[in-house]
Amino acid sequence: MAQQKVVLKILAMNDEKTKQKAIQAVADVYGVDSISVDLKDQKMTIIGEMDMVAIAKKLRKIGKIDIITVGPAKEEKKEEKKEEKKEEKKEEKKEEKKEEKKEEKK
Repeated sequence: MAQQKVVLKILAMNDEKTKQKAIQAVADVYGVDSISVDLKDQKMTIIGEMDMVAIAKKLRKIGKIDIITVGPAKEEKKEEKKEEKKEEKKEEKKEEKKEEKKEEKK
């Protein structure tokens, strides 16, 4: 099973207490890697190789849930690209410094 990104809207989540209950319920599910919660929009984003049915069952005990999106976790790829770009920039800077040193020696 591949990494999934699931965005849910939990209608009963309108205070800190229910937010913590929701996080604890999802954290118990096997395969969850990260959880982020937006209390203002009542949204929860879950990333990992988990069973969506198990998450839905746990969160239903807290209140009504709406599944907004389910899809592959694309954020990891973006982070990898950013790291690659940083490494390339570092290499370019090193090369420029080497060239400058060669020019100064002449």
